[in-house]
Amino acid sequence: MTSRSGVLIVVGILVLSAGAHGGDVVPESIAHAFRPPEKFTGDFGQYPSPLIFQDGRRARSAAEWAKRREEIRASWNAIMGPPPPLIEKPRMKILAVEQRENFEQKRVRVEIAEGKTTDGYLLIPDGEGPFPAMLVVYYEPETAVGKGHEGRDFALQLARRGYVALAIGLDPYALDPARSGLTYQPLSYLAHVAANCRNALAALPEVDPKRIGVMGHSYGGKWAMFASCLYDSFACGVWSDPGVVFDESRPNVNYWEPWYLGWEPGRTRGRGVITPENPRTGAYKVLAEQGHDLHELHALMAPRPFLVSGGSEDPPERWRALNHAIAVNALLGVENRVAMTHRESHAPTAKSNAEILAFLDFVLKPERR
Repeated sequence: MTSRSGVLIVVGILVLSAGAHGGDVVPESIAHAFRPPEKFTGDFGQYPSPLIFQDGRRARSAAEWAKRREEIRASWNAIMGPPPPLIEKPRMKILAVEQRENFEQKRVRVEIAEGKTTDGYLLIPDGEGPFPAMLVVYYEPETAVGKGHEGRDFALQLARRGYVALAIGLDPYALDPARSGLTYQPLSYLAHVAANCRNALAALPEVDPKRIGVMGHSYGGKWAMFASCLYDSFACGVWSDPGVVFDESRPNVNYWEPWYLGWEPGRTRGRGVITPENPRTGAYKVLAEQGHDLHELHALMAPRPFLVSGGSEDPPERWRALNHAIAVNALLGVENRVAMTHRESHAPTAKSNAEILAFLDFVLKPERR
């Protein structure tokens, strides 16, 4: 038996480790999110099944899926550039402390990569722990604690509800390797940063290390998706309208930009959508030409649960991609691991945020069921 970042592999069979998601009885408040609309039920679209090995074989057991998921992860890491090893115990320095409502807010400086730190906020609820925890990622950490766009104060809402929350932020444009000196794709770096922050959270006595998730909106949603899919140590993921598949018809689903997946050494691509005059570059070009899409990463979540809080960039037809993750979970003998909600706007709403909190209570607070 071996352990890999919170997921147990027993004689080649992938099983959900103890901790998050203790059962499958979904509360009525969030049950609708686990049911695709009838018109998309069983519709897999044009996305090739992630269960198919590169040699054409199909994974037909949990043991075979364990091998196939490592093939997927290895393929993506090879194309994006392999990230460095994680920091086992990242340093976290407390810079300031204040009491807010029913939680303590600490301004912190956390080690996010070798030789790199960033400042953020750590929110710890009053009362007895250990608590479930969420890493909240965005352009900057202030929005998550209520000092920015309305409705995106995720860390604040979580702390009020009894979660430890760590809010961090990084400027995506500064991550363009032409500016930052990165030697691999920025989205891979962001996933690495998030996994290091998860390790920092796991070391806190107030946190249950088996119940740590990651969430973000828009750019933060892309960041949270890559982090939770590529690193098994996250118990769950919440991705708010990031664009969960490659869609070159939508300017905001812009994985082709150099600060995401489009960096190519020695070549500068103009900003904007893909055109003959402004073609694909970097890892994005390779992924697209080889027929990869983000549904392969979604499948790596199985059997861990995730929620797509869909808005303008992730309309209901995205279920065609998510159905592949449902199929992988079915192979593993589990259900109610893939959820999606819908709103018209890109911006979060009071309703979509309530759905996020209900989802997290379901997957990270089994005592509530």
